Amino acid sequence: MSKGTVYLIGAGPGDPGLITVKGRQHIREADVIVYDYLANPRLLGEAGPFAEKIYVGKRARDHTAEQDEINKLLVEKARQGKVVARLKGGDAFIFGRGGEEALYLAANGIPFEVVPGVSSAYAVPAYAGIPVTHRGLASDVAFITGHEQRAGGPGIAWEMLAKSMGTLVFLMGVKNLPDIVGQLTANGRPGATPVAVIRWGTLAGQETLTGTLDDIVAKVDIGDFRPPAVIVVGEVVRLREQLAWFEKKPLFGRRVLVTRAADQAGALAAGLESAGAEVVEFPTIDILPVDDSSLVDQAVAEMAGGQQFDWLIFTSANTVDFFFKRVAAAGRDARLLSGAKIAVVGSATAARLKSAGLTADLIPSDFRAEGLIEEFKRLSLDGTRILMPRAREAREILPEALRNMGAEVTVAPVYKNVPANPPVEEIKEALISGRIDFITFTSGSTVKNFAALIGPDGTLPETVGKAKVAAIGPVTAKAVEKAGLAVDLMPKDSTIPALIDEIVASGSEL
Repeated sequence: MSKGTVYLIGAGPGDPGLITVKGRQHIREADVIVYDYLANPRLLGEAGPFAEKIYVGKRARDHTAEQDEINKLLVEKARQGKVVARLKGGDAFIFGRGGEEALYLAANGIPFEVVPGVSSAYAVPAYAGIPVTHRGLASDVAFITGHEQRAGGPGIAWEMLAKSMGTLVFLMGVKNLPDIVGQLTANGRPGATPVAVIRWGTLAGQETLTGTLDDIVAKVDIGDFRPPAVIVVGEVVRLREQLAWFEKKPLFGRRVLVTRAADQAGALAAGLESAGAEVVEFPTIDILPVDDSSLVDQAVAEMAGGQQFDWLIFTSANTVDFFFKRVAAAGRDARLLSGAKIAVVGSATAARLKSAGLTADLIPSDFRAEGLIEEFKRLSLDGTRILMPRAREAREILPEALRNMGAEVTVAPVYKNVPANPPVEEIKEALISGRIDFITFTSGSTVKNFAALIGPDGTLPETVGKAKVAAIGPVTAKAVEKAGLAVDLMPKDSTIPALIDEIVASGSEL
């Protein structure tokens, strides 16, 4: 990426999975991210650790920054030699004022690139089960601004639109719906024409209201439908009854708070979103390498010198990742472990080990330290050398039990859990107002830090309210109970897929 370049990126309609591959890559590489109200905050999690994030959201009568200020900001940051990712909801060039920003950049000699995005004009209807074109019903589609300052003005060919039998999609038009309906019917569009108004499309809060030109205004008033919403006019709306796929997902309408570290939340978030949930990330911990890696480095040096360990034990996927980073730092690779057997706690850790080209020799059926202890009781460990890469702070039950069996155990911390800095007040408000349905905990550290952030004054149970608490396993469940909360869900197997399945089963019953 060239320094001093601005990337005008369409952030998609809301679902963070609808960002393009190119858009995501530019977010990861940017020095500065300038983002709008409709750009999903989850996308900011793709940013580098030192990226500057600047919110310039614009809502009706509530503009954080005027357009001229945004234009000048982009030029200012680019002239500082920074790579700027300008995130705009939907597609930057479809009623996103991206053209204006591009013209300003061009006039000031700033290099820029446009990364097209998935537009809400067709993605939101699709999530509501409405194809904007369909053979026999609509062979053309028009995208029209519904903004109150433009609707009814000379820039919109109402007579032509009204006479068209194709689909009309209005963006930003809820507040101006009476005028839109009035213009269409006054110019000849039949009052019986189907209409859909879709609010917060592609997200768990998606709501769809259907009617006709004759009654949709009254229905919107009664339902108190507010922006942001997309309005679809045309016969294709009738297909929604058969094609409304998104609302049928088991977790549709559910919001799940994920407390896992931001760079560890991917599989959990993806699985929940696949089931229709809206994931709210609230990383309570950051996972970082330890400040002093001398113990693990010494162990790696011993193996390189021929002093092999009999067993290596990995208790989490993180231990695999951070251990092999130290192996690589020493100029070595997986061949270093050729003389050792490997034990892991859990299938997820075994899968991560597999990605390093190694297969675990021992996986307990009980995915806990206690399960591994039971397995080792069947073996003779007198004089056995065991290396345990692990977190800086962890339970001592496993190394102590192995030593009691006669093993020589080297515990080598490779990473640490430290408190993160998430948006506490925002999450508190969401919990208190009942907008969070589930809270997930995947370790004791996430519970401890969550409690310290959300309820340090003893108000944790009241703040959490009716949200169901899901713990990945017994150890995490004990931490939840110690924090003063009840565990509502816990899978039989302590794995991310099992946790997702448990939430899906419970979510469908709510």
